[in-house]
Amino acid sequence: MVNTPSTHLFVTRNFLSDIHIFIRTVLKMSEESVIGRRYTLVIPKAIREELALKEGQRVLIRIENNRIIIEPLPWDPYQVLEKIVGEPYEEEKDEAKAERWLRSHAGC
Repeated sequence: MVNTPSTHLFVTRNFLSDIHIFIRTVLKMSEESVIGRRYTLVIPKAIREELALKEGQRVLIRIENNRIIIEPLPWDPYQVLEKIVGEPYEEEKDEAKAERWLRSHAGC
């Protein structure tokens, strides 16, 4: 292959494209978004689809190591609680168990 300016540009574009694909694979999924009016943030379609997010779904937002973490919450928290606690429910014992689980999953 002759190293002409157009060939060099072509190789550079392929290289950059390959690097971009590699970085997305290594970082799993990263997308850029813009903070809008009233500090709204639109979650890119690829991420919404990957996580099966739905409009109106609640999320947990926290700061971790100077980063914003947005974590989807389950649609039915009582169903999750039932799986964690089990039956029959004993308030003194199970409330502490549920609180420990919530803290471990909420990053507290």
